[in-house]
Amino acid sequence: MKKFPVILIIFLISSLILNTPTFSQEKFDPKRFEEEIKQFEEMDKIHFPTLSGIVFTGSSSIKVWKTIPEDFAPFNAINRGFGGCFTSDVVYYADRVILPYKPSMVVLYIGDNDINSGKTPETVFDDFKTLVNYIHKSLPKTFIFYISIKPSVNRWALWEKMKKANELIEKFAKKNELVDFIDISPTLLGKDVKPRPELFADGLHLNADGYKLWTSLVRKHIINYLAK
Repeated sequence: MKKFPVILIIFLISSLILNTPTFSQEKFDPKRFEEEIKQFEEMDKIHFPTLSGIVFTGSSSIKVWKTIPEDFAPFNAINRGFGGCFTSDVVYYADRVILPYKPSMVVLYIGDNDINSGKTPETVFDDFKTLVNYIHKSLPKTFIFYISIKPSVNRWALWEKMKKANELIEKFAKKNELVDFIDISPTLLGKDVKPRPELFADGLHLNADGYKLWTSLVRKHIINYLAK
């Protein structure tokens, strides 16, 4: 059997230790969004949003929803979505993208990227509960709406796992008087029970028609909550 120099073996092991986790750490490090969060804070210095409004936050499906303030007038809604984020990232930045505005309501779209990154439905659920508890620790009366993870053309292969995460969160919401689950999947699925491509801009994010459907459904849930 051929023998390798000890120094070569040490080098190979060191390379594996140093290089293998680097991508993973960067991929899940919430600090990758620091500059994006700072942009929100710079905006706030120029014009701080009205307190007790509605904060929309979450991943790119919120970030690219540019018409949120107009779509949800006169509720003083603001968009604090940051693209590509996981549920755990929203937990990490909650004290900067949610709590400063003392919102009466928070609308979340999170979990989509979690599942796509390999996280389990159970992890999404646990992180969601952590976020709910974190918000309610500082804002015990704030109502939280969770927009369900959407079925999409590009991530259709992950739909069963996404449905599982949705089911866990929906059950939790039914037992929590300050959480509402908004199931948007019926609006995005066609008669063939597959995503309707005409509602997507790129197979993952919605187009204007898709967001019109979301607006109608989310507004309905907000109005129903306020009518209680």
